[in-house]
Amino acid sequence: MTKFGELISSEIPVLIDFYAEWEEDSNDLHSVLRDVAAALGDKAKVIKIDIEKNETLANALRIKGNPTFIIYKDGEMKWRQSGDQDANSLISLVQQYV
Repeated sequence: MTKFGELISSEIPVLIDFYAEWEEDSNDLHSVLRDVAAALGDKAKVIKIDIEKNETLANALRIKGNPTFIIYKDGEMKWRQSGDQDANSLISLVQQYV
């Protein structure tokens, strides 16, 4: 959890995708996140966290749906939503906090 605290306290926005490997759409989602990361460059961080490998964190954040996306900036949650998102929507959302 300490590392997570350091991760989200960034001055640039941090988009986190909480996912599970067994999800049918996980490969599609990975390509969406690659597109988002490429479009944002160094203006934001894009991170994937496997909820099965990080159960304590997922439980602490009450992650119920897969995928769940959360945007943090300066240690504060700015936006959160469960369910599929397209690259353009995620890029627009993150850019609001750049």
